[in-house]
Amino acid sequence: MKQITLKSPFKVHGKGLHTGVELEAEFIPAEENHGYKFQRVDLEGEPVIDALAENVVATERGTVIGRGQVTVSTIEHAMSALYAAGIDNVLVKINGPEMPILDGSAKEICDKIAEVGLVEQKADKDFYVVKQKIEVKDSETGASIVVLPDDKFSVDVKIEFDSPVLSNQFASLDDMELFGREISACRTFVFVREIEPLVKGNLIKGGDLDNAVVIYDKEMAQAELDHLADLMGVGHKEVKTFGYIQAMPLRFDNEPARHKLMDVMGDLALLGRPLKGKVIATRPGHSINTRFAKQVRKEIKRQDIQAPSYNPNVEPIMDNNRIRELLPHRYPFLLIDKIIEKGENYIVGVKNVTTNEPFFQGHFPQEPVMPGVLQIEAMAQTGGLLVLSTVENPELYSTYFMKIDNVKFRQKVVPGDTILFHISFLTEMRRGCAVMKGYAFVGEKIVSECEFMAQIIKNKG
Repeated sequence: MKQITLKSPFKVHGKGLHTGVELEAEFIPAEENHGYKFQRVDLEGEPVIDALAENVVATERGTVIGRGQVTVSTIEHAMSALYAAGIDNVLVKINGPEMPILDGSAKEICDKIAEVGLVEQKADKDFYVVKQKIEVKDSETGASIVVLPDDKFSVDVKIEFDSPVLSNQFASLDDMELFGREISACRTFVFVREIEPLVKGNLIKGGDLDNAVVIYDKEMAQAELDHLADLMGVGHKEVKTFGYIQAMPLRFDNEPARHKLMDVMGDLALLGRPLKGKVIATRPGHSINTRFAKQVRKEIKRQDIQAPSYNPNVEPIMDNNRIRELLPHRYPFLLIDKIIEKGENYIVGVKNVTTNEPFFQGHFPQEPVMPGVLQIEAMAQTGGLLVLSTVENPELYSTYFMKIDNVKFRQKVVPGDTILFHISFLTEMRRGCAVMKGYAFVGEKIVSECEFMAQIIKNKG
C-alpha cells in the first residue's frame, strides 16, 4: 500500500473549545514521509509541531501537543478523520492555540476530505504491526488499552460511568470506510454536574448545546441550572427528568461510546505510523490513550525498522526458480530462497540456514556460525532483485557491488535460523546506481545491517 495525502487543501472555521474565539484551520497536502504536522501561523516564525505521541504535553478535555512554549489543543478529532481516511502526510495551519471545536465531532473534516479527494503517493506505507499483546492499565481509574495481533486495524471501546443516564456503552469499528458514516458525527459529551468547574477552569468557553451531548443525571435546583446556563452564555432551560438535554437529539443510541472510539483513533494517530492490530479500550480517556501511544513510540524509536512478518503458508512473490532466472549465482553461492514481499522502495527475502551449508565445514566445525560476509552477500543478492525490479526485461541485466559502508554484526546466525532480509532504497536510482540499506533479522532481532551501493549493467550479448 502507498502513502496518501489530500488532492487539494481545504479550510474549516469555528470557535475554540477552550478560548471561545473564532479560529481557522487549513489542511494542506504534504510530500511523502512528511507525517502529520501542525503550524501556528498566528505566531512569529510560524512554528511547526510534529503530531507525535512524545510531543503530547496535556490531556485534560482534549489532547494537546507542543514544542517548547508553542502548543495546539484539541487535535484528536482532526487526527481521527485523517487517520480513518488513510492519510499519511498533511500540514495543518492554524491561526490560534487550538483546533476549532466545530460541532464537537469530526464530521465536517471528514466531509471536506471526501469533497477534495485523496491522492496516492509513491512511497510505501510504513505500518506498525502488532506481533504480541500490548497492554496499558491505570489502576486508579480502571482504564485499560489492549492491542492484539491482527492483519488490519480495528477498535472496540467500552465505557462505564457512575450515572443513571450513561452507565455502560459499547462501540466498535472494523472497517475504516465506515468511519465517516458511523463514527465521525458523534459529538463530545459532558455531564451537567461537571460544567461549573470546567467553566471556571477556562476549559469549555466555546462549548454550547450545539457542539456537545449534555447529560443531566444529578438533581439540581432550577436556580442552579440557570446559573450554569448564564456561565456558559446559553439560554435558560427547564429540566425535570434525567436524560440528554442538548439542543439536537442523539445521532446514535450509543453516541458517547462512538465519540470515545473516535478519540482513541485520534490519539493512536500520534504513533506516526498506521497500526495493524485489534484495539480494545476499556474506560478510555486521552491520558491512557496517549500513554499507550508513547509506549509504542518508544519501541518505534528504539529500532529503526520493525522485523518483517513471515507466514510460510503464504505463496512467495518469487520462488527459488524465479530467483535463479534473475540472478546468475548458483550453489553454493545462491543465498536467497524466496522473496516474500516487495514494494516500490523495498524488498524482503528469506534464507533458511541449515546444518548442511558448505561453509559450516570450516566456520566453525565445533560451533557452526554463518559468516558475516555471507550475510552481507545475501543482502546484496536481495538488493539486486530490488534493483532489477526497476527495469523492463530484468533477465537481460545484472547488478554488481560497488561499495559497502556502516556494517554492523549484532548476533550470531546458526543452523536452524531463518533470516529475513529487508532492503530499501536510500536514494533514487541515478545513472544505474542504487544506494540501499539492508537489515537481517532472526525473529524480532537485527543480526546484521549495512549500507551498500550497487550498479545495474546490461548483460553482453
